[in-house]
Amino acid sequence: MGRLLAAAVSLVFPFFLLGAIPTGAAAQVSVVPLEGGIGPSSADFARRAIERAAEEGAQLVVLRMDTPGGLDTSMREIIKAILASPVPVAVFVAPSGARAASAGTFILYAAHIAAMAPGTNVGAASPVAIGGAPSAPRDGKDGDRKESPPQDTSLRKATNDAVAYIRGFAELRGRNADWAEKAVREAQSIPAQEALKLDVIEVVAADVPELLSKLDGRTVTVRDKKLTLKTKDAQTTLVEPDWRTKLLGVITNPSVAYLLILVGVYALIFEFLNPGLIVPGVIGAIALLLGLYALHLLPVNYAGLALILLGIAFMAAEAFLPSFGALGIGGLAAFVIGSVLLIDDETTLPEFDIPYALIGGVALASAGFLALVLGMLSRSRRRSVVSGREFMIGARAEALEDFEREGWARVQGERWWVRSPAPVRRGQHLRVTAMEGLVLDVIPEGEGQ
Repeated sequence: MGRLLAAAVSLVFPFFLLGAIPTGAAAQVSVVPLEGGIGPSSADFARRAIERAAEEGAQLVVLRMDTPGGLDTSMREIIKAILASPVPVAVFVAPSGARAASAGTFILYAAHIAAMAPGTNVGAASPVAIGGAPSAPRDGKDGDRKESPPQDTSLRKATNDAVAYIRGFAELRGRNADWAEKAVREAQSIPAQEALKLDVIEVVAADVPELLSKLDGRTVTVRDKKLTLKTKDAQTTLVEPDWRTKLLGVITNPSVAYLLILVGVYALIFEFLNPGLIVPGVIGAIALLLGLYALHLLPVNYAGLALILLGIAFMAAEAFLPSFGALGIGGLAAFVIGSVLLIDDETTLPEFDIPYALIGGVALASAGFLALVLGMLSRSRRRSVVSGREFMIGARAEALEDFEREGWARVQGERWWVRSPAPVRRGQHLRVTAMEGLVLDVIPEGEGQ
């Protein structure tokens, strides 16, 4: 009965909600801020915001963008979300002073509506800039570019792929495809008013209200359907990043992911060396899983990750195997090389690189730990024996009773059964000469020296 009642409520409740919305109410417009480098967290945030806007029946999504560029994989995820959206998506480069560089240019071209605020710029989308190769020089007569010098195959492939990618969006949205190609091949960048003249964008607006006013009545094609926007009096909803986006933004920082991997591995090693402590194992497992998840979202060179883990394993093994530093030094070298190779160079943005200062600091800390371990091992090898047969021979003893040949004596704080060739009195000092099983041979101290 309870299940039937719950099912009835779940069927009827949506109709009550629909009935509560006035028929003449203007559809909502979702404003999604997309700021900073385009990475896994911003891509996930934009994708979920577009999907949520579609579920809530919004008539327009405005991606308010200010980005210097970012990761290719994250850029493509945002573009796929825009192309698959049943709701029109307007990319608005704002506020004044913002830019849509590199990956931002591709996202702008993929949008159903491209808009910019005065004092903003778009362009610099060339993979050549990422590779650091110079553009072709101009001659001194007509300003035309000379033939470019031969580029390596991978760079030419990346450039041609990017050109085809952005020209496809330009043709799909009816924008200037020739300038889009220049933005990729020559890293050109232009301000908002020039972008409007060159048909790179459709609208220049100072802010979101002015943008919505200018878009009112405009017809856009979304998934082969023509939609007319009614945005003049539309209610706007600012979509703020949630805890998931903020968490992803933290752990997908390559430096944080790198440290999470190190903390996780070292904590697990400490747990294995001290079974039963629990806390290091729990912390290590959580940190390692978070680090691996972050690296899964980043452009990781798995050979670099393997070298890091191999280097840590070698340095840990140095504490147990008598390699005289060979394992430790080799592990430290593998660790540093792996750290440098860990993140593939998809972008020149500093937030998606592991700083060399961090790598150097961690390497120095590991080298210090390694030196400490080697020093302790060296001192332990020089230390005199403090247990076993070798430690007992020559040790001093004290008779605990009078006896002729055998009796009890205290040796190194313990009671031992001893044998003496001469009579012994209680309290007499003796010296151990031999050990047979659990019986010590002793002689009175001072004899046989």
